[in-house]
Amino acid sequence: MENTLTVNQIRLKFLDYMREKGHAIVPSSSLVPENDPTTLFTGSGMQPMLPYLLGQPHPLGTRIADSQKCFRSQDIEEVGDNRHTTFFEMLGNWSLGDYFKDEQIIWMWDFLIDELKLDPNNFYITCFAGNEELGVPRDNVSAELWQNLFKNKGINALISDTPETGMKEGEKIFYYGVKKNSWSRGGHLGTAPINDPCGPDSEMFYDFDPSTEHGYHAKSQFKNDKCHPNCDCGRFMEIGNNVFMEYIHRDEQIFEKLQAPNVDHGSGLERWVAAIRNDADMFNIDVFDDARNVLEDLSGMKYISDISITYTDLKNPTFAYRVILDHVRASTFLIGD
Repeated sequence: MENTLTVNQIRLKFLDYMREKGHAIVPSSSLVPENDPTTLFTGSGMQPMLPYLLGQPHPLGTRIADSQKCFRSQDIEEVGDNRHTTFFEMLGNWSLGDYFKDEQIIWMWDFLIDELKLDPNNFYITCFAGNEELGVPRDNVSAELWQNLFKNKGINALISDTPETGMKEGEKIFYYGVKKNSWSRGGHLGTAPINDPCGPDSEMFYDFDPSTEHGYHAKSQFKNDKCHPNCDCGRFMEIGNNVFMEYIHRDEQIFEKLQAPNVDHGSGLERWVAAIRNDADMFNIDVFDDARNVLEDLSGMKYISDISITYTDLKNPTFAYRVILDHVRASTFLIGD
């Protein structure tokens, strides 16, 4: 039976869960950033939190959570596939020198797998492979924590060091390099600003075609490449990211351990809904229903869900539907703020 939880219900469940874990719930900041000239719009949940991640005490304590409105104009060229939008809500929780990997990873598993009933067999994880040149080791701690959680569900989660060569049966946890699985304000560890906190991250993915019966990869423009969680074929969708800021970039390639590391978690609310519905087309979730119905009435054309459609298929009606649905929703929130 399809899980019919709505966007509003899941948002409320997450915030209630984090409140029970001792987090202060803060309202979403405006899409127009305050006291931040670096971007025209608020593009992530951590952006309003940056002063506190950099060391300023938060007036509400060391555990914060919210659902932040985000607008990413840089993603506009990718809108049209099954998962990209310019506007989205980012569910987030932060530890400001409080808890760390053990609590965060267990809470993510507990909420997604036990509370929202996401199928653990379709759940995949990526971790940081380490970088000798930067002197930052592999994040074995996160990988082992996830592996034990899989084990508790009777799943023997194998670990892969070479995801780009293709997935093997039983592999659930994949190590990727600095550009895929690390974070800094400059992008990743290799581009971290001097004296900024940074660290490895552990991303969470959902597999919409575990038996490949839908042929999402085979029908995509990436069919000649090996499929793995970071493949863009539409089979996998990144549904969240846990950033573990445990280093400070002192100088050139010197990364020192922070005395009080931070956690920065951000997950796309709309992507969680798609995963819970087990529907790889994010434009089928409830927040798009009314606008999609109006477009069908006005155009006389039914929306056809097609996972193989990408932002290069400019003349495809599915592409057009998705662009309009995203832009109408994004414009509404931009006007509101």
